[in-house]
Amino acid sequence: MEGDGGGQGGDGGGRRRKKSIRRRQPGEGTSAVAPDLPPVVPMEEEIAPVVGDDDEPIGPKKSELRSRLGWAVVRAIYDGLPDFQRARLEGMGFGPFLRLEELAPDVALIQALKERWDPECHAFLFPWGHMVPTLEDVVRITGLRVDGQEVTGTTYASYQEPAERLLGLEVRGERSSLVQRTALQASLGVTSARRQTGEGQAEHMEQMTDDARAAMAEEEGEAADRDLRRFLTLVIGKLILGTRGDPVSCRCLPLLEDLSSVGNYAWGAALLAHLFDSLGTSSRVTGVAGFFPLLQVWAYYHLPSLGCGVARRRGAVPLLQRWWFCRDERSLRRQVTMIHDAMDTIPFGHVQWTLYVGEDDATQPWVERGRPYFGRDIWLHCYNTVVPLHHRLVVRTLGLHQAVVEFPTRQRLWERPGRSFRGIQQVTDWTVRVREQLDDWERRGKEVSSEAASDEDYYRAYARRYGAQVYRGTRRPGRIASLEGVLHSTIQQRDDLQAVVDQLRGELERAQQMVGGASSSREDPGRSVLEGQLAAAAARAEDALAQLREREQELRTTLARTTALETEMAELRLRPEAAEVARWRQEAEEAARLRAEAGDLRTQLGEERHRGELLRSEMRGLERALALVGRSRSVTSRSGIPSGSAGHYLTGSSGRRRNEEEERRRRERAPEG
Repeated sequence: MEGDGGGQGGDGGGRRRKKSIRRRQPGEGTSAVAPDLPPVVPMEEEIAPVVGDDDEPIGPKKSELRSRLGWAVVRAIYDGLPDFQRARLEGMGFGPFLRLEELAPDVALIQALKERWDPECHAFLFPWGHMVPTLEDVVRITGLRVDGQEVTGTTYASYQEPAERLLGLEVRGERSSLVQRTALQASLGVTSARRQTGEGQAEHMEQMTDDARAAMAEEEGEAADRDLRRFLTLVIGKLILGTRGDPVSCRCLPLLEDLSSVGNYAWGAALLAHLFDSLGTSSRVTGVAGFFPLLQVWAYYHLPSLGCGVARRRGAVPLLQRWWFCRDERSLRRQVTMIHDAMDTIPFGHVQWTLYVGEDDATQPWVERGRPYFGRDIWLHCYNTVVPLHHRLVVRTLGLHQAVVEFPTRQRLWERPGRSFRGIQQVTDWTVRVREQLDDWERRGKEVSSEAASDEDYYRAYARRYGAQVYRGTRRPGRIASLEGVLHSTIQQRDDLQAVVDQLRGELERAQQMVGGASSSREDPGRSVLEGQLAAAAARAEDALAQLREREQELRTTLARTTALETEMAELRLRPEAAEVARWRQEAEEAARLRAEAGDLRTQLGEERHRGELLRSEMRGLERALALVGRSRSVTSRSGIPSGSAGHYLTGSSGRRRNEEEERRRRERAPEG
């Protein structure tokens, strides 16, 4: 039976409930990001896009994302925990993550990234190749652990029993894994996350912290363990493995029963698996599940040319604390289009691949623990969601050249790529169901490597495989992706060869100085031989460098010519469209003229019908009058009254002149009728 899909929204296998859509009011939008105070978004509120231009619709369209996070409430409750509880969380490895300051969501950037996600290979598609967030990105940006036991186990059709026993709460339905967020929040002392009128942000946070502190057990024991399980359920179900809706998933409860082993699980790897699974949903889904700030900071580091993030707090760890979101006042759809256009035109050399060279890992012990899992193809686990991390597609993050590899594809039309098991609403032991993938995790996957001397072959294969699919903006060229990649690879080879030439020239100059300082070349023949070899090597390197420069110039010329041809083809495609539009406009004008004439004719016809009705009415009146005259004559003849007496009678009753006038009028009207 299909269910909520790995702890995302829904009530499990029960009856579907109709979703109520909250309409955004005019003028409603995100609050401005102050330079000195991070914005805090209460858990109940949705992140709405900022107000844009008058000619653009406000708010996300059907295919645009809405995001929800309960960061402010989680931080307030964390500050209200007793010292011994915070020490326990620190020992579990959640300390660096819980001390992160809130990062306002960049909805436009997340929307643009989601539209570039390829669910077949679990990677983003850009003109310069695949890009994938890795486990190293997760551990450095969030501080969560990516080593240890996989986050899996047994899933149940209903979590009512463990929820009542471990949390003292009830789930939403008979077959559900969701608890009400308000009930879970109230059990931790925060009855409402909404600010009162006139209440400042700092006062609101302080009030929530005081309420949480008053509700927490101050000494160790069963009550303190229950408080900690409730808080961990909120953190895991709302932040790390967040759902699209308001309820909180409690699938983690079996792993929280033994609090001493909670820190042994790779929660960071589960975060990445959950995020991959959320990105692979249909574009019609308007929510984003998971910890999406990871995507924001990942994009800020890899694609600095976008200018979406503002760097701050140099040297802070985890790395998420080094960035602000750069707020944009334009409409959401326009922001997404501009981001796609910028991504389509970023020079290949501006993409940052090796980000963490020079980082001080001594201040990040969580990085050293996760290093054995870096740079490897590996299966990621999050309960019943199992997805692959294809690190072989992004070996450039390891400082290597990208070789041509087999691009993952969907083997069957109905099959989810990578064997991602979702929505099995029955008691299932995943340690048995996905034993092969669990063994892969325990072996730490497979190390990736590359012996390629350049990225040129990869760019050609990538362009053949995806073509214009890698372009999402208004440009959409379609034929120059491979040329740009080959040109970028040639430039890299030229730079590398230039460094070799410079090194050989330096060695040759030193050798010549050594030979010149000797009394005679015959006394040291080895030096003269070395000088000759260096000179020959330098000459060969310079010849190769000259050839590369010629090839670079040819590629630039070809790229410019191809770009011009693409522009001309686009214009030619638009010309028939313009002619068609003109023809449609002419036909529309002709149709409007005909409609006007038809309207005039209908008006005239109505007038003629009205005249006809009047004539028919007069005819009926004349017929009645004639019938009355005929009846009066027949009555006179039957009564035997003489004609004179009848005339006298008519004259005396109604007047002879009047009768004659009426008779004359009747005779005049009869021919007309």
